[in-house]
Amino acid sequence: EEVMKAADHIIDIGPEAGTHGGELVFSGTYDEIIKDDKSLTGRYLSGREEIAIPTTRRKWNDHIDIKGARENNLQHANATFPLGVLTVVTGVSGSGKTSLVKRILAPALQKTLGNYSGEQTGSYDSIEGDYNKIEQVELVDQNPIGRSSRSNPVTYVKAWDEIRNLFASQPAAKAAGLKPSAFSFNVEGGRCDVCQGEGEVKIEMQFMADIFLTCEACNGNRFKQPVLDVLYNEKNVAEVLHLTIDEALEFFAKEAKIIAKIKPLVDVGLGYVQLGQSSNTLSGGEAQRIKLASFLVKGNNTHKTMFIFDEPTTGLHFADIKKLLKSFDALLDNGNTIIVI
Repeated sequence: EEVMKAADHIIDIGPEAGTHGGELVFSGTYDEIIKDDKSLTGRYLSGREEIAIPTTRRKWNDHIDIKGARENNLQHANATFPLGVLTVVTGVSGSGKTSLVKRILAPALQKTLGNYSGEQTGSYDSIEGDYNKIEQVELVDQNPIGRSSRSNPVTYVKAWDEIRNLFASQPAAKAAGLKPSAFSFNVEGGRCDVCQGEGEVKIEMQFMADIFLTCEACNGNRFKQPVLDVLYNEKNVAEVLHLTIDEALEFFAKEAKIIAKIKPLVDVGLGYVQLGQSSNTLSGGEAQRIKLASFLVKGNNTHKTMFIFDEPTTGLHFADIKKLLKSFDALLDNGNTIIVI
């Protein structure tokens, strides 16, 4: 916001994200954009739209204390982290925020809880407090989702299992003897044997960067023809994977189990992302919000968890931050703790 106020010229792209964006909404000065009703950015800058400040703050009693933190730039710092509320750790770049939270608090608490990940812990004197109020620590970072490029939003939130079952229940699938596994691009059976369900093949270029070409065997559809012949609501599985999450909400409107798993992706502001979008095409911020959505899917099954988010608002628009804060509220309402760096 401060950079936009200081800018000599502002170009606003939108009006929203994904298929709902891509247009030049505004081009001009700061004084002009704040008067432009077509610009969502302008409406936030002018105060006509806003991220509401809570009128009341959550109360807390339980806490975790770090004593004598002295990793990197930290100089025997003592810090109290409240439980059951949203805590922000702030400071200028290089002040020790990451050292305190990611190098000391997270691994030290994991050791205490018995689910240590093996990461080396920074130097500190002691960790004290109400351990019994925390069951696990989740560091929600911006690393890619899943273990490979096969991972995508719909598989990460476990919605693809329900979609596979839905397709396998169609009359055409039953007639062809297709089980739910045939609609998986991760195992042999229904997926294309040439590209192994990737929809593209890699061409190694030796001393140059590899290139990826659309698979000629399946035309990029990932699956064998008998699988593609099965339709639900006039679409096959390949076409479903190309739906945006917003489109999928409408497409699967009658399928409560599927909606329950993909709606959190919209709640965190990712409605423009495709269901089958490869993890290696997602930004760090998008990957982080998909991870957040996966915890929202679990709902009441996730509680007494300390979530640590590293700069979750980086690159986000005001409207995206508003959605993110609502998602944080949902986690807190389930009895979790959130720490934001």
